[in-house]
Amino acid sequence: MFTVSTVNVNGLRAAAKKGFTEWLAATSADVVACQEVRADLAALPGALREPPGWHTAHAVSATPGRNGVSLHSRAEPDAVSVGIGAAEFEDSGRYVEMWLPDVVVGSLYLPSGDVGTPRQDEKERFMAAFGSYLATLRDKAASEGKEVVVMGDWNIAHTEADLKNWRGNRRNSGFLPEERAWLGGVFDDLGYVDVQRQLDPDGPGPYTWWSYRGKAFDNDSGWRIDLVVATPGLARRCTSVTVERAASYAQRWSDHAPVTAVFEGA
Repeated sequence: MFTVSTVNVNGLRAAAKKGFTEWLAATSADVVACQEVRADLAALPGALREPPGWHTAHAVSATPGRNGVSLHSRAEPDAVSVGIGAAEFEDSGRYVEMWLPDVVVGSLYLPSGDVGTPRQDEKERFMAAFGSYLATLRDKAASEGKEVVVMGDWNIAHTEADLKNWRGNRRNSGFLPEERAWLGGVFDDLGYVDVQRQLDPDGPGPYTWWSYRGKAFDNDSGWRIDLVVATPGLARRCTSVTVERAASYAQRWSDHAPVTAVFEGA
């Protein structure tokens, strides 16, 4: 069995005070990907920066308090790389990757965007660069006999089944036609597989992010934007995907929930 989990922690230090540390200690995952770590590594306690029992890699943003992704692996990686080879995003803290014996794992925090602002332009540039990177990664991994799994906060709801209020979000970043088409291309053109949708093609949800505003969590009015995306050989071995939704609003330690996928024979 090979188990992976991904979660946007919405600030690692804050999440650690609310329950992330206990969750990490209890998880059965072989690899954990975190996004929005938003931390100066030098200022983090050692056990939070490099948890005991894990091999950890971080990609830190050059802008203090922004972005940041990490990977925790129980097995020691053969290699670690940061970034997607695009100069604009090299120090943005949006992607880190580990090469393990049989699989390449990546932690992704795709920009959120905001229609009509430079943030949306940045998101579109990142998507273009990351699409090219995914194609190269797929081929490089295949040449070495490895599968690929890229997990994280993709910040795009692919279909109407992936967010509760899709009608009201058709002109908002995260559900724009061009964003959804790009993500569709990752699946249809590049051959990657959204393992949740492979097991549950119709939905709705399960959602992975709920706004802190209003009653979004209590009403399960969320978005499914935290995805585990794998190459076909690995995806075929996926037996379950679980959204670890908190039992109550008060028990949340992030506005996202961990997503855990289990693969057989990987």
